[in-house]
Amino acid sequence: MLRVTFQYTEDCPSHEEALTRLRKILTEEGYDVNVDIIKVESDDEAKRLRFTGSPTILLNDVDIDLQANSHYALACRAYKLEDGRISPLPSEEMIRRAIRRES
Repeated sequence: MLRVTFQYTEDCPSHEEALTRLRKILTEEGYDVNVDIIKVESDDEAKRLRFTGSPTILLNDVDIDLQANSHYALACRAYKLEDGRISPLPSEEMIRRAIRRES
């Protein structure tokens, strides 16, 4: 069973799009699973959850970005895309690869 956790902060505007993207890819990959959504509201909570920034997607407690930093804080996140650009959102391909890796 695939466990999916979505962590975010309200201050980072990309979290809604990231959640929509995650749910779309899960459906395309044939998963009908609940997404555990966690709103991170303090630096202490960020440290306790090992939150690397908003949005963070964990599959079976593993970050979809294996290169994620280990700085835990209430902050927005940047993802390095396949073409080298930086984005506030993980790419669909990054999400898809992580789902396949964790299945």
